[in-house]
Amino acid sequence: MRAALFGAVALVMASFAIPSSDVAFAASEVKVVVNNTVITSGDIAKRVNFLKLQHAKGDLNKLAQQQLVDETLKRAEISRVRMSVSTTDVDNAFARFAASNKMSPQQLGQILDKMGVTVDHFKSYIAISMSWPRVVNARFGSSGGRMSNDDLVTRMTENKTKPVTTEYFLKQMVFVVPSAKRNAILGKRKAEAEASRAKFPGCDQAKVFAATMHDVSVQDLGRVLAPDLPEAWKPLLEKAKGNTTDAIVTDRGVEYVAICSQRQVNDDIAAAAVFRAEDLGKSNAQGVSANDKKYIDELRSKAQILYR
Repeated sequence: MRAALFGAVALVMASFAIPSSDVAFAASEVKVVVNNTVITSGDIAKRVNFLKLQHAKGDLNKLAQQQLVDETLKRAEISRVRMSVSTTDVDNAFARFAASNKMSPQQLGQILDKMGVTVDHFKSYIAISMSWPRVVNARFGSSGGRMSNDDLVTRMTENKTKPVTTEYFLKQMVFVVPSAKRNAILGKRKAEAEASRAKFPGCDQAKVFAATMHDVSVQDLGRVLAPDLPEAWKPLLEKAKGNTTDAIVTDRGVEYVAICSQRQVNDDIAAAAVFRAEDLGKSNAQGVSANDKKYIDELRSKAQILYR
């Protein structure tokens, strides 16, 4: 499930292209009402512009309207079950996307505004794309992501060899930042976290090391296979040159991951993890999983949707 959180956003980001033209904004009028939530022509225009950036084909107005209806239903359900990602998660995802396109968040914001998408519209899309897999997983359970022994044997027989992946043993160093002091000390804590990386003594001494600093905790993540890494940590681990990753800002404060060990493995558990990741990629490429479609169809059947 952790690996799925960012999948939907990553798919869109992978095809994102920025043309060089200005977009004019038109006056908004109500086009759809979903359970008393209004979708305006302005909302639809922003999504159409977003779809154009993705080089989407077909009737973009119809597609935009359909996406926004589904997202309105998802947003309400996410709120109902209280499983939304945080504003910080969304901001971090936005910043990573900007960096992947060699821009600052401010520069990306200017481009989105210029192209008629707006930062708020894009961040809303990110928030729903990251939150919705949590809701689907909670509803249908994580068992759907498990692979039976028979399925595993069948897949390995088809592949002829067991897939190889990276096995990590990890610890997480958390420089705690209380929410009440976040604005005042976040920059200082990030500097402290980065400075501590050069002095990190290794995983065996991690707790002793943390005790020498103020409000630093250690979380033992144990064995984590590369396909199961949270999306936020995956690129950081892949480019880590020493025994720690770069530090990132999270809800808890500032964190980095210590790499206790890593090696290539091809046991049954690793094979199952690789196959799950492959299946997830196929599911995302097709748009939605079966459970995702079942859930949104159910929400649509119960909703009052008025088109104007």
